[in-house]
Amino acid sequence: MSVPKLSAGLLPYRVSDDGILEVFVVHPGGPFWARKDLHAWSVAKGEYEEDDEPLVEAEREFAEEIGVPAPPGPRLDLGQIRQPSGKLVRAWAVHAPAFEVDEVVSNSFETEWPPKSGRRQSFPEVDRAAWMAAAVAREKLTKGQVAFVDRLVAVLLEAGREIQEGPARPPN
Repeated sequence: MSVPKLSAGLLPYRVSDDGILEVFVVHPGGPFWARKDLHAWSVAKGEYEEDDEPLVEAEREFAEEIGVPAPPGPRLDLGQIRQPSGKLVRAWAVHAPAFEVDEVVSNSFETEWPPKSGRRQSFPEVDRAAWMAAAVAREKLTKGQVAFVDRLVAVLLEAGREIQEGPARPPN
């Protein structure tokens, strides 16, 4: 039996002035994701090896995918989930009320494109990032990562934070 791939990431969050929980998520770059929006977004994350320290790798991957260091502050362990692909993803939330990114400057990857063309092209790992209400993030995140938003909501409510999850549908 093969060992599953491991991935670690960070989920910055803030609460807007009107009490809506917002999370900062990324949209993968490259031609496969170019026209996908619903269930295409992700926690900023990346793969690591079994001997690596997951939180250190989450911080590194965040900086590589966004182009700026991860926001400071205590990390809230949201645990690990198994994605439909079998990959094990672990994430930490960080309260980041002042975190803003003017422009995403992501590292890149190379792939053959168009398929079977023999041409290799380079694409950014992340083509954009955004703050979105928790309810919107549930619709935009890959289905295998929605549990991280659910866990964050549960922890904040348990801690007595008064939050709302925002509109049920993304604004048009």
